[in-house]
Amino acid sequence: MHAGVSTPLYGEMFSADPGAVYDKLRANGPAAPVELAPGVDATLVTSHEAALRVLQNPGMFARDSRRWAALNEGRVPMDSPVLPMMFYRPNCLFTDGAEHLRLRKAVTESLDRLNDNRLNRHVERIAGYLIDQFSALGRADLLNDYAKLLPLLLFNQLFGCPADIGDRLTRSMSALFDGLDVIQANEELTSCLMDLVALKRRQPGDDITSWLIQHPAGLRDEELKDQLVMLMGAGVEPERNLIGNALLLLLSGEGGAGLRIEDALDDVLWNNPPIANYATHYPMQDLNLGGVPMDAGSPVVISFAAANSDPVLTDARLTLSKGAHLAWGAGPHACPAKSPAQLIALSAIECLLNALPDVTLAVPAESVEWRPGPFQRGLVSLPVRFSPVAARTAGPAVGADTAPAPAPAQAAAEQVQAYPQAAGPARAPQKKGWWSSFLDVFRV
Repeated sequence: MHAGVSTPLYGEMFSADPGAVYDKLRANGPAAPVELAPGVDATLVTSHEAALRVLQNPGMFARDSRRWAALNEGRVPMDSPVLPMMFYRPNCLFTDGAEHLRLRKAVTESLDRLNDNRLNRHVERIAGYLIDQFSALGRADLLNDYAKLLPLLLFNQLFGCPADIGDRLTRSMSALFDGLDVIQANEELTSCLMDLVALKRRQPGDDITSWLIQHPAGLRDEELKDQLVMLMGAGVEPERNLIGNALLLLLSGEGGAGLRIEDALDDVLWNNPPIANYATHYPMQDLNLGGVPMDAGSPVVISFAAANSDPVLTDARLTLSKGAHLAWGAGPHACPAKSPAQLIALSAIECLLNALPDVTLAVPAESVEWRPGPFQRGLVSLPVRFSPVAARTAGPAVGADTAPAPAPAQAAAEQVQAYPQAAGPARAPQKKGWWSSFLDVFRV
């Protein structure tokens, strides 16, 4: 049971200044009671040392959310917006012991087959395609028109998705991340990934899905689907926020003036980590963590953001030491793809700044809006201006799918006069999805 009043990790006050909330919580000890969403209680670990104790002790703290006592007892609202991030799935995030090792080995050894040069080419091609959709307009929303879409399309590429499955995957993952009709989006996500697994069993390719199928772990179809969900979820959302947060820093005047992209990424990982609070663990028994009692089966959430701002790390933070921050986690569940993730963000930002060298924020940096919610630290939008540049590739074809696709530059340009300063570029309704439209331009 929690002692004292739980602090909400949602709403405008938290999203506007989470650092102040972490400081207040830290004053009460290494961990404190919080409310992730209405009716969803947890303990937030804010101390760097205590976070490592949890992350590095799987014998005391499990990741399997089937241990969640309040959920099992019906005390958690089933329509809670945080459940999609906390429900058990048989993948690397929610398993322990030998099962975790088996699944993680399949994932890490498949990811190890990614070639940096090939990955960089994929990012450059997708980045160029997305930039072409708004480059002639002179303004864009770099979050929703670029940082959000690039990792979605990249994972379609890495998974080896054909046009129709890729459109469904992009649509369902976008809906899940945006909290739109989560139940239907999850059903569509499951359906399209099972279709992808069946396709790759019949027609394997040079892609992550096929590599997972071929791995000696012998993953079943359901296991394959859930590893793909994990890879997509753990890759797309953090990547979107890493790119967006770094671009905000680079374009924010004094803070980003003359800053190298690599340094901007390090600054974000330290001071604005894309996943601020997550890595939910469940104590195996009643215990005490630094004087804070924790019940068996109660959610213990690691605040990577608060741990990184722990005063004991002041010197390491000032030098942006790469080895001390917890943005990539620690212990047996540490992120297995931090090198590819940094390469993707670096390449995406380089492509954008090279294509639009005079890009500037269209609104004051302090007025940008942050997405609400306890887990991510991500922008709602990132409006910018730049000198219009002609597109370098052909525009997307219009087809019969239902997902929105980029508007042709001419049609969008006609709407510039009505374009609000803080909004993304206006688009005429289109039928074809992003992935199939991309494939129409680049037959890969």
